[in-house]
Amino acid sequence: MFVYSDNAATMPLSKEALAAMLPFLRDNFGNASSVYGVAREAARALYGAREDVARALGARPEEIYFTGGGTEADNWALKGAAEARRERGRHIITTAIEHHAVLHTAEHLGKQGCEITLLPVDEQGRVSPEQVRAALRPDTILVSVMTANNEIGTTSPSARSPPSRAPTARSFTPTPCRRSGISR
Repeated sequence: MFVYSDNAATMPLSKEALAAMLPFLRDNFGNASSVYGVAREAARALYGAREDVARALGARPEEIYFTGGGTEADNWALKGAAEARRERGRHIITTAIEHHAVLHTAEHLGKQGCEITLLPVDEQGRVSPEQVRAALRPDTILVSVMTANNEIGTTSPSARSPPSRAPTARSFTPTPCRRSGISR
């Protein structure tokens, strides 16, 4: 019997998601940014999906972006936050055991002039809210702490309880929706 146990990295597509996607994989595969008929149908479906996700998250559709995966989303989130907040500061806090997509992007941002604080973790791979609070500075523009570690599975209490002095920007860590129940 085969047991697949790397669902944190990738997993099979659910039947519901496949059924929702098949029309766009077979017939309505147009470029949603173009103006021809199949493209307009793809654009309508994409906007409908954006509305569904926004409604589920209590957000506005224009706040929802779809990416090709977690690495792209991590890159976009970190680089986008650094660019958008560069006038407010250049300090970024993350942990020493983040996914490489975050660590490599933080390293890149460090070469671009950001100051990166890598918080150590305890023997269980956790960062405490107190550690995050102590690392905050007036020029901190981003705190990136993994909610659940993809290698060891521990959850971080700091991700569940943001520090009271955290930057006020509302943010979500983009993750692929696998079994959301959202369909078109």
